[in-house]
Amino acid sequence: MEGQAQPAGQLLPESFFGTSKKLKPEKVDVEGARKLLAEAGYPNGFGLTLHTPNNRYINDEKIAQAVAQLLTRGGIPTKVESMPSGVFFSRGSKLEFSFLLAGWGAETGETSSPLRSLLATYDPKQGMGAANRGRFSDSGLDALIHTALGTIDDTKRGLILAAACEKAIGEQMGVIPVHYEVSTWATRKGITYKARADQYTLAYEVRPGK
Repeated sequence: MEGQAQPAGQLLPESFFGTSKKLKPEKVDVEGARKLLAEAGYPNGFGLTLHTPNNRYINDEKIAQAVAQLLTRGGIPTKVESMPSGVFFSRGSKLEFSFLLAGWGAETGETSSPLRSLLATYDPKQGMGAANRGRFSDSGLDALIHTALGTIDDTKRGLILAAACEKAIGEQMGVIPVHYEVSTWATRKGITYKARADQYTLAYEVRPGK
């Protein structure tokens, strides 16, 4: 990523609302991974296919290849199958993949967005789990998400969302955070633009500057 990414330990960077101070990026531990596989009854590992888009995120296919290499070193031989994003998301929504690489942007600026879409139990009628393509489901996590969404007090809601992140990622690893993209803007001299977390570039936010 040439320095334009940060290792991820949870769904959103700590500067976002409702994140946890306890969750940090996991360090690579090949021997530890092999030991855990043996303890789980897979001393010889098992094979996986990692599906990924190849034109949606920055270096998406290259990142998938790097992840596959690390998993293989850890005892899980992994191959990569890449495809254009239009095909990828259509097939992913049909639950054709067991293991996939995808990203998420939180335009609301808080962790309720990825929690509700990626990890809440799939329930179209309530608008929950819309992008939960692995069909991860935990009633305890669902309860935390629903409580947070119904809590008006910011301080209380933030603590509930942080607890939900710790449960979903720290305890259950419902998704595996990999990295946060670093968005970059360039302007000519005399123009300034305040970076946006949603990655939009809006003309009315361009300002005269030094």
